[in-house]
Amino acid sequence: MNIQELQAQQQFHVHQKVTMMVNRYRIFADDGAGQPGALVAFVEQKRMTFKEHVTLYADEDKRSVLASFKARKVIDLASAYDVVTPDGQQVGVFGKKFGKSLLRSTWQFDQPGQPSISITERSMGLALFRRVWDVIPWVGDLPFPLKYHFDFVRDGATLGTVDKKTRFRDHYLVRIEDGSLDRRLVLAQAVALDALQSR
Repeated sequence: MNIQELQAQQQFHVHQKVTMMVNRYRIFADDGAGQPGALVAFVEQKRMTFKEHVTLYADEDKRSVLASFKARKVIDLASAYDVVTPDGQQVGVFGKKFGKSLLRSTWQFDQPGQPSISITERSMGLALFRRVWDVIPWVGDLPFPLKYHFDFVRDGATLGTVDKKTRFRDHYLVRIEDGSLDRRLVLAQAVALDALQSR
């Protein structure tokens, strides 16, 4: 799928598979009936790295790169992540807002030439419950059983959402309401919402 076709998509399905050392993500365009269609991106994120550098490939053979994102600092809870094309052109920046995220996960999403977007966990109650879950001995090591969601908001308007679709597997539905948002930046952020959530 070329960039123009990717940019025309309004829904994506993100499926994660966890292995011992690598988190794998397959991202599919919506087939028009609410189900995964064509594969548009493949991601492998190495776990326990000191400085994140994640590449979004256009296929599972890793022959073509859509974009990549890289942390500006080593193990920084409030680090920004630059999203760039294969030739080094900046697509945008996203980063977790550490202070706001103590109670409710909040990110800032910036695309050149556009005002910032806030990405916030939709339910405060569920956000607090997730934090309690994480600190309970033994229980915190189990997959979180409830679905949680994020909203992309600018000036009170929702421009997109990331909704967890399954309880125990990490499957997400990404919806984009604003045609001007770069899909590569949105997909990088969607992967980060899962892969970097505990950072």
